[in-house]
Amino acid sequence: MHDETTLVDVAMIRDVLTVGPAHTLRQVAASMATRKVGAAVVSDSDGAGIGIITERDILTSVGEGEDPDVEVTADHRTTSVVFATTTWTITQAAEAMLRGGFRHLIVLDGHDVVGMLSVRDIVRVWAAED
Repeated sequence: MHDETTLVDVAMIRDVLTVGPAHTLRQVAASMATRKVGAAVVSDSDGAGIGIITERDILTSVGEGEDPDVEVTADHRTTSVVFATTTWTITQAAEAMLRGGFRHLIVLDGHDVVGMLSVRDIVRVWAAED
């Protein structure tokens, strides 16, 4: 059984990949591959604010025949993001992911992005606790 008091702060990745809304999907995919991550924060201080783009978003675009050298992040990001805080427990984060049907949470401290939490991070922590 996993410890239900472990905080998101323990499991999250602090070195978050951040991209802009004008980056092409190919640029984002290349950055994700290099960093071995499945999502990036989209920072758009002049527009939609903080969003997220995932490997699933890129895969959907390519699967629909769109050109990854033409399509930009702004048109494929999610802006209605559920954010976690560093004080959430891993269990709360997992429950939010299940409810929302997503695999990544951007972690905020106030208004600042301080990390990203993925299902893989949760599994890693829970596996280490057993």
